[in-house]
Amino acid sequence: MRTEHDSMGEMPVPDSALYGASTQRAVLNFPISGLTLPGAFIRGLAQVKSACAAANTRLKRLDPDKGRLIQRIAQEIVSGGLQTQFPIDVFQTGSGTSTNMNLNEVIANRASQLAGRLLGSRNPLHPNDDVNLGQSSNDVMPTALHVSVALAFRQQLHPALRHLRTELENRSLAFGSVVKTGRTHLMDATPITLGQEFSGYAAQVEKAEERSERAVWALRELAVGGTAVGTGLNGHPEFAGLVCQILA
Repeated sequence: MRTEHDSMGEMPVPDSALYGASTQRAVLNFPISGLTLPGAFIRGLAQVKSACAAANTRLKRLDPDKGRLIQRIAQEIVSGGLQTQFPIDVFQTGSGTSTNMNLNEVIANRASQLAGRLLGSRNPLHPNDDVNLGQSSNDVMPTALHVSVALAFRQQLHPALRHLRTELENRSLAFGSVVKTGRTHLMDATPITLGQEFSGYAAQVEKAEERSERAVWALRELAVGGTAVGTGLNGHPEFAGLVCQILA
């Protein structure tokens, strides 16, 4: 174990961990379900951190070398790296402060590791002052939720629905000459082809595709830049719009 420090004091942390005192304290505080946040959410949060670092660099609030380093490590997480470094239970303090700090600490300690410095040294990156600059768990976590869900829709749900609709449409054509008895109110009614029946299934899936596309557009509205209570306190007035532009 090594000892790390934060505003709440000292905390022993496993030597192999890239997270720090805030994360370890949360692990001890919330031994509830044994379930951690999904990897897709962590990757979405990392994308938000990368965009925030890029925006802060453009706004000259963050040293360009630090900004590039945050983006490099965030992209490592987006690509599936460091996934074992997020051990906090999904049931945790309301705004997700612990998971936000977990990712901040992992990026900072990974930067120390890459620079050949001691873990916990906060050199060359400080988890709060650099990685979390202009952010709060209150705006970053809902932003990450929107981003990760939108990506899941685009990368998983939409392709699956398109494939399902295509297969149902193919079955509708293949079954075009198969006549069966249509039923209403659990009773035999009038004839229908099996192809017509499958065309109805395909149409329902097509409608689901359309609804999921509209959902993605709704998810593009992000909380980032609101900081603690939605006023943008301590944030740059151009930060929110710039982060949204980069994410888009």
